[in-house]
Amino acid sequence: MLALTPARNSVRSTRINRYARLAVVIAFGMAAVGLSAAPLQLIAPGSVRPLILKHVSAFDRDQTGDAESDQVSDEGDTLARIRRARKEIPALLETEGYFSPRLEVEQPPGEVATIRVEVGRRALVKEVSIRFEGEIALDDEVSRKRRAALIAGWSLPESAPFTQAGWSSAKSRLLADVSSRDYAAARIAHSAVDIDPERGAARLLVVIDSGPAFRLGKIDVQGLALYDRSLLERYNTLQEGEPYDYDRLVALQNALQGTAYFSGAIVEIDRDPAMAAASPVRIAITEATPRRFGVGVGYSSNTGARSELNYRDANLFARAWELNSSVRLEEKRQSAFADVFLPQTPSGFRDALGVTMLTENIENLETTRFSIGVQRMRTLQRTTVRTSLNYQREITHPQGAEEQISSALTLNYGADLRTVDNPIDPQHGYSLGFQIGGGARVLLSDQNFLRLYGRAQYYQPLGASGMLIVRGETGYTIAPSSSGIPQDFLFRTGGSQSVRGYDYQSLGVKQGDAIVGGRTLLVLSSEYVYWLSGPWGVATFVDTGDAKDTWKDMRLKLGYGLGGRWKSPAGPLGIDVGYGHEDRKFRLHFTLAVAF
Repeated sequence: MLALTPARNSVRSTRINRYARLAVVIAFGMAAVGLSAAPLQLIAPGSVRPLILKHVSAFDRDQTGDAESDQVSDEGDTLARIRRARKEIPALLETEGYFSPRLEVEQPPGEVATIRVEVGRRALVKEVSIRFEGEIALDDEVSRKRRAALIAGWSLPESAPFTQAGWSSAKSRLLADVSSRDYAAARIAHSAVDIDPERGAARLLVVIDSGPAFRLGKIDVQGLALYDRSLLERYNTLQEGEPYDYDRLVALQNALQGTAYFSGAIVEIDRDPAMAAASPVRIAITEATPRRFGVGVGYSSNTGARSELNYRDANLFARAWELNSSVRLEEKRQSAFADVFLPQTPSGFRDALGVTMLTENIENLETTRFSIGVQRMRTLQRTTVRTSLNYQREITHPQGAEEQISSALTLNYGADLRTVDNPIDPQHGYSLGFQIGGGARVLLSDQNFLRLYGRAQYYQPLGASGMLIVRGETGYTIAPSSSGIPQDFLFRTGGSQSVRGYDYQSLGVKQGDAIVGGRTLLVLSSEYVYWLSGPWGVATFVDTGDAKDTWKDMRLKLGYGLGGRWKSPAGPLGIDVGYGHEDRKFRLHFTLAVAF
């Protein structure tokens, strides 16, 4: 291991800490001279000049360009400011790795004094010595691999410029990496920096004491009143005796906070090294109000103005069953639903029973639908899978054509994968979705059919303020014809989130004076968003797509236009003006909702 000895001109880590004392000097200097003090002129390399102007009290805060104030200080004030600059600038530059700067003062009679700074050679990291104490220093294969991985992950490597911020960050990250798994009581036992200004070399030493390896003990739950502890155990994956892993504690905490039962949760262990063999786990719960009633209004260019009433009970019949229900009245659609979700099973599945009623009149197609079904859902990290059995009866009346009645008992499966940097405001990543479902005449359906559907969306940053969004979806219903198949298992498109420039669900199969669903779908979209200052942005887009009963009948319709974007707390909201190339009309697309 490296033995660190002080050189004659070396500056040890205690000297680095002079930056902390610098704040006191600056504060005292600012109070002494007041805001009316005349400035000095600074000539320094561009890499450090803004830093000096910001942190050294001898310079006015508004000195950011080449033009200097033409005020002339009195001699006493100028000398005081020069003394502060001589003291503060070297200490500040040390935090950026410059340990041998030169300062020259020029003060022509009757003119503003000038301080010229030459930063000199910047110190680079010459050697890094990371030592371990405690159980992590044991000579077994697992410990050796762990130490090697920690050393490889050190973020201030050899040949990198030394900075105080980088040094502090590297130590903090190393400690966090050690203490996040097994060694909950890890600490920095010793750290030091030796600087050789003449050679521009920094030698770093960090000693980590891991302490003992922790294992989980008994789990203590606090804060339950409405619910039994067995409800919490359905979400708990921690086992008594397992090695400590911070990420697993956080995963349980997030899982509890993500339910409708709890508004807050804290999961932590006792980090006392004396308790390492069986450290107690404390789960502190804050229960959420189980019953909530909400009212909302809004407007969508797809279905018009709307009002909505919703009611939720997270403890239905005092059994932790979750009821979600809603009545929504829109200009073109009226709907009501009630879903009852059972508590999550220990293996992570969520079962539900639901009933829905809907009436709508869109593109001259009047539809009345009743459906009831059961669903099993499971979420694994970024993937959600759903399996459902659903029965629905539907009456459709296309204007200018005959009324049709269809029934179907369908078995359905769907999966969604979302890999993005921010779930609310994605800037990079992608999402995928896939659905398959169908029915058979021998099982309460009027037609044999199988519906396939897939969609994908990709986000890619372009430059500092731009983003490209590419979207596509396709579907195909395998059946002898569309007769007897409910509209949910056929396809229409057009409107917001599909092909802008055309009315909502206006692209489909012509039947009488109405547009009904077809058995094929294809939609492609490309959008560029440029974010201006603050939460505002502008967008340009090109969409194309169509839905028809056969692939050979499909004729892709083109739409393009401009839009505005706003980064709201709930995610980006947009308003678009699209031009339908097929019918040469402009259309407005947006959605606005307000909850009370």
